[in-house]
Amino acid sequence: MPSEIESSAFLSRLKESSEYAARIAHIERIHPRAARRGELSRPLNAELQQALENAGLFPFYSHQAQAVNAARSGSNVFLVTPSASGKTLGYNVPVLDRLLSHSRSRALYLFPTKALAQDQLRGLKELIDALQPSAVKDADCTTFDGDTAREDRREVKKSARIVLSNPDMLHVGILPNHESWSSFLRNLSYVVVDEAHVYRGVFGSNVANVLRRLRRLCQQYGSSPQFICCSATIANPKEHIENLVGLPFDVIDVDGSPYGGKDFVFWNPPLIADKKGGEARRSANSESSLLFTELVKSDMRTIDFAKSRKLTELIYMYTRDRLRKEAPRLAEKIMPYRAGYIAEERRFIERRLFDGGITGIVSTNAMELGVDIGDLDATVLTGYPGSVSSTWQQAGRSGRRGERSLSFLIAMDDPLDQYFMRHPEAFFGRIYESAIINQSNPYIFRQHLLCAAWERPLDNLDADIFGTKYVDARNELEAEGLLRQRGGKWFLSPQISYPAEGVNIRSASSDRYSVIDVADGNREIETVDASVAFWQLHPGAIYLHQGETYHVTELDIPSRTAYVKPVDIEYYTQVREVEDLSVKSVVKNKDVGEVKVCLGGVTVTNQVISYRKKRQFSDEVIGEEPLDLPPTVFSSVAFWFDIPRKIVHQLAELGLDFAGGIHATEHAAIALLPLFALCDRNDIGGVSTPLHADTGKPQIFIYDAYPGGVGIAERGYEFIEELWKATLTLLKDCPCESGCPACVQSPKCGNYNEPLDKRAAVVILEGLVNKASSG
Repeated sequence: MPSEIESSAFLSRLKESSEYAARIAHIERIHPRAARRGELSRPLNAELQQALENAGLFPFYSHQAQAVNAARSGSNVFLVTPSASGKTLGYNVPVLDRLLSHSRSRALYLFPTKALAQDQLRGLKELIDALQPSAVKDADCTTFDGDTAREDRREVKKSARIVLSNPDMLHVGILPNHESWSSFLRNLSYVVVDEAHVYRGVFGSNVANVLRRLRRLCQQYGSSPQFICCSATIANPKEHIENLVGLPFDVIDVDGSPYGGKDFVFWNPPLIADKKGGEARRSANSESSLLFTELVKSDMRTIDFAKSRKLTELIYMYTRDRLRKEAPRLAEKIMPYRAGYIAEERRFIERRLFDGGITGIVSTNAMELGVDIGDLDATVLTGYPGSVSSTWQQAGRSGRRGERSLSFLIAMDDPLDQYFMRHPEAFFGRIYESAIINQSNPYIFRQHLLCAAWERPLDNLDADIFGTKYVDARNELEAEGLLRQRGGKWFLSPQISYPAEGVNIRSASSDRYSVIDVADGNREIETVDASVAFWQLHPGAIYLHQGETYHVTELDIPSRTAYVKPVDIEYYTQVREVEDLSVKSVVKNKDVGEVKVCLGGVTVTNQVISYRKKRQFSDEVIGEEPLDLPPTVFSSVAFWFDIPRKIVHQLAELGLDFAGGIHATEHAAIALLPLFALCDRNDIGGVSTPLHADTGKPQIFIYDAYPGGVGIAERGYEFIEELWKATLTLLKDCPCESGCPACVQSPKCGNYNEPLDKRAAVVILEGLVNKASSG
C-alpha cells in the first residue's frame, strides 16, 4: 500500500501541474484521530471473549462497548457511526453472547442487498469458527434470499439460528409463510437492521410496514425481539429509527474508532466552448477517467464511483483504452463492478481487489455499502452522490485501515454539484441530511394491511403496532370490500390471494409494465413502474437497458406491456408534458416575514403530450412527435409560497419575465432541496404559475413525486428560509448570463426549460430572503 508520503506526493504533483491545478476547487485536510476504548459493564461469555482477543478485536472501541452494553441491558440500539468504524461487532457480539447462553435463541439479520448479506456471512462465520468447538456452529448461520435453493429452504427454517436476509424476502417469503417459520419466530431474540439510512423514501416507508408486520407475528408466537440497527451518519437518527421500527431506541453516535486522516479534493472540470457558442463544463466522466488513470499508474488502489450502470462501463472502457496507450501492463489491472453481474462475477472481482490482483475498479453505488474489499488508497466520486451521507460512505471506502487516504469529488454541470464547488464549507461544515419516511402513506399502508390480514386476521389491538392511521385505513378497506369483519376480527376478502406477491417494496406502486424484446423471442428484459411508464416507454421512445439501446414500437396500456427492439441510432428522446396541480387541503401555514408559506394535500395531474428527438452530444432537435396518452393523476403533499406583489411590480419595472423567473426559481429550489432531505432530484416535482386558480395568487409549488408523499415536502416547509438563501447563492455564484444546467435548467423539465429568466429569479429570491428577514 502506498505510504502517506506517496499519497501526498501524488496530490502535490496535481497541484503543481498547470493542467490540473485549475481544476482543484478545494482541498479539505481531515486530520487523523486516535482510537478511544470502552469497557463492558459485565464480562462476555469466556469463549467469545477469547475468540475476540485472538482476532485482535478486543478491547472494544468506545461506541462498540456502548452498543454491546445497551443491547445486553435489553434496549433497542441504533449505532450511527461512519464507514469502517467497526459497527458489525456492535451487533455480532450481543447476538453470539446470547446464543451461546441460550440454546434456543434465534437472530434475524436484514441487509439491503444480497451481496452485503453474503459478505457479512463470511465475517460472521470466521468469528464462529474461532469459537468451535462451541454451542454455536458454522452451520447455524446462513442466508435466506432469492438465491437460496428450494431444497435448502426447509433446513434453514428448521435449524438455522442466525438467518441473514433482506427486507424483500422477509416481506414476500417469510412473513406470508410464517407458520413454517413458527419455531424461529417463537425464539427470535434479536433483529439486526444494517445500513438503516438506506431505508428512506418509498423503500423505507414500505420497510417500516414490513417490520411492523414482523413484530406483530412475533407477538403472536410469544416473542418480543430486540432490535440492533446500524447506519451511516444522518441528521435525525432517533426520529428515523423510531419511525422505521415503531419502538423506542437508544442512539449511539460518537465514533471511537481510529482514523488515518484524508485529503478530500473537490475537482471542477474546466469550462469549454460548446457547439451552441456558449460554455459548458467538460464531461465529468472524461475527467473521472483521466484521474482514475493517473491513480492506477501511481499504484494507488482505487474505487471510481459512477452514477449508473452505463457510466460504469463507459468510464471503465475509457480508462482501459488510456492505459493501453500509456501503461499497457496496467490495462488488465482494472475492472468494472455493478449490479446486473451474476453473483460469481461480483465475488471474483471483490476477491481480486481484496488480494491485490487488480489495482482499481469502477463501480456503481453497489460498492458503497460495507462489502469488505481490504485496504484502498483513493476513491473517485464521479458526480455528487446526492447526499452528504452517501458522499462520506463512498469516500470512506478508502483509508479503512487507519492510513491516510485520498478522495476526489468530480463535479457535474449540475446545480448541487456546482454549489458545493463554490461553497465547500456548505459540505464540510454542514450537518447531515435527514432520512425521511412516511409509514402511513395511504398507497403503501393499505397494501401492507392487506398483507397483514393474509398473515393473521386484523383486530383492534393492531392499532398499537400500526399507529393512529390504522383504524381509518382498515375501515376504508372494509368499505371497499377488501376486508370482511366477523367476530371483532377483519379477514381478507376471498377474492384476494397472496397480496405480498403484488407489492414491490422498492416502489410506491404495485403496477408494473413489462418490457418485451420482440427481436429476442418476445423475451421480457425488464419491468418498469407504472408511475414512470409514459415518460420512459411511450411509443417512439428510445429506451436504455444494460447499456443497450431499444426503440419502443408499441405501448399496450391495458396489458401494461411495452414492445421494444434493439436499434443503433444517434439520437435520444425527451418528453413534453403538461402539468396541473390543485390544492385539496392546507395542513399547516406560517408567515415567514411577509411571505405566506403553506403545507398541504394536493392533486397532481401530469400528461405526456409529445416527445422530441435530440441528437446525441450536440442536443440538436431533429424532430418532435405528438402523443396520445391518458393523464396520470395522483394525490401527494406539497409546500408552496406566495410571491408578494412588491416583487411582481419590481420585475415589471425592470422589464423581466415574471413567468420565466418563477419557473427558474422552482427549478433551482428543487435542485437544492436534497441539501435538507435524503432524497434525489427525481423524487420531487414542481409547478409555478403567475396566477393559481385555487389561491388566486402567483405561486410556486414543490411536491413529493410519489403518491401519498414520503415526507420530503414537510422537510422543505420546515427549512424554507434556508432553501431560499441557498438557492439565491447558487444563482448569484453561477457565472452564466441567462441560465444553464449548473443553475436553473432541469433535465426533467416537461416544458423543455421554457420560459426561464435567471435575472428575474435572482430578484424574486432576493425579495423572498429580504422579506423573510424583515419579519
